[in-house]
Amino acid sequence: MEAPNHSVLICDDSMLVRKKLRDILEEMHCRVFEAKNGLECVELFKQHTPQTVFLDIVMPELDGLNALKQLRACDQKSRIIMLSSTGTSAKLLEALKSGATDFIQKPYTKEQIAKAIGHTE
Repeated sequence: MEAPNHSVLICDDSMLVRKKLRDILEEMHCRVFEAKNGLECVELFKQHTPQTVFLDIVMPELDGLNALKQLRACDQKSRIIMLSSTGTSAKLLEALKSGATDFIQKPYTKEQIAKAIGHTE
């Protein structure tokens, strides 16, 4: 069972996606932070250093791939999981080369999210 203080940063420009993911993660007793774009994500990451980040690829201001590179420059250890509905193989490959831990295609399941954060019942 994952420690209840596992901290997770959700970065997605869709409020609906953030809310759905927050509900799932809070049910697993995670501490959740939310960002609506890559710039906000990098700032919150520097403030809170979460263990896991769920990062959308297509976002305004700073996209997920560029945010990923900035996050990796700050911290090599945190788990960064890319979330995208437009999962082109080129973007997926670039994300993995840039240090993404994993990639989850939207719509995702509760089980995929639990597995991604290392949460076991």
